[in-house]
Amino acid sequence: MQTVIIQLTNQKALRLLEELEELHIIKVLKKNINPEEKLSDKYAGKISSEITEKLQKHISESRSQWDNNA
Repeated sequence: MQTVIIQLTNQKALRLLEELEELHIIKVLKKNINPEEKLSDKYAGKISSEITEKLQKHISESRSQWDNNA
């Protein structure tokens, strides 16, 4: 038995697959799988710009220290 992942581009295709499943020709394993959301989109606006600036500064300082010790 093979497993195949497909992306439907038309609602009619979903109805067709459901009919094939009812006829026991195929078995739908998962439904409504959304593509992975980018982390930048997922967390946009979750922290203040002030904290973001502090984190960016800390990351830059940490990288500089790492480069100086290497």
